[in-house]
Amino acid sequence: MMWLSWRQFRLQALVAAVVLVLAGAWLLYFGNGIRDAYSTAQGHCSARGGCAGPLAEFQATYREDMLFIAAGLGLGLALLGAFWGAPLVARELEAGTHRLVWNQSVTRRRWLGVRLLVTALAAMAAAGIVSALLTWAARPVDQVAANRFDTILFGTRDIAPMGYALFAVTLGTVIGLLIRRTLPAIAVTLAAFIAVQFLVPNVVRPHLMPSRTETVAMPADAINRAKSLGSIGGGAVVGGITLPDQRGAWISGVSPLLRSDGRPLSGGQFNKCVNSPPRTGAGGTFGDTAVCLGRLDLHIRVTYQPGGRFWTFQILETVVYVLLSALLAAFGLWRVRHRVS
Repeated sequence: MMWLSWRQFRLQALVAAVVLVLAGAWLLYFGNGIRDAYSTAQGHCSARGGCAGPLAEFQATYREDMLFIAAGLGLGLALLGAFWGAPLVARELEAGTHRLVWNQSVTRRRWLGVRLLVTALAAMAAAGIVSALLTWAARPVDQVAANRFDTILFGTRDIAPMGYALFAVTLGTVIGLLIRRTLPAIAVTLAAFIAVQFLVPNVVRPHLMPSRTETVAMPADAINRAKSLGSIGGGAVVGGITLPDQRGAWISGVSPLLRSDGRPLSGGQFNKCVNSPPRTGAGGTFGDTAVCLGRLDLHIRVTYQPGGRFWTFQILETVVYVLLSALLAAFGLWRVRHRVS
């Protein structure tokens, strides 16, 4: 049975091997380029100005590249489910060849179990190789940016992509078993996998571990370190906050600007500081606005996950996908035995 599964899978394995060689060669080249750029940025550090400027420029240079690569890896995982998982059973059912296969000495469950195992292990191996190379290539950028918890980047590092690959193939196989038509199964698998990949980071991941809350004072210098002020609706909020004592933390929630008594700063007073602050000639990102707001004795409450929990979240999320895959596989094995004729 293993030999038969391999023979039926050899074309996909050959294509995957070619893609892996090309992707691996490019990632090695890309990673060496990143390390050269990182060394150059460190060489531009001055005793007076420090490394903040050169390293910020280094990070900005590769920000879009990291996002494009993450999107490409996510699409690749979805394609594994669509073109490896969905046709696994649907193609047999659509062509009617299942009648011959299931009349041999091998049981339906064993046939499906072995084929799913071979395909899933190959998908996990391919995802693991690409993820390992990408994690190595991006390490200098990740160290500078300290944003490994980023919603998009998190799923492209370390072991998480292996869990995604297992789930994608299992999901596609079960969808193909239910729909019994290859092309519709491919389309539904793509849509379902993308939907799950959207829901898990935004709905499940924040609740894998209890978050922490910290009160952060917002004097003028802290406001100048923020990336944005205000919202579309004119709310008294700050964006792009970092915690100096929690490098790499995942900030999942930031309250509006609060007064010393805990009440939110009024929109009128906030807009007054933003639109017509007293002229002080202050520098910084927000200048006079930061000084005006800093005089109001403001603070915010920040909800976050410490950066040291990154690997815990990697393991927990991978376990979630493995459990989902196990449930889907169990359903598929039951379905092929009792409901498919």
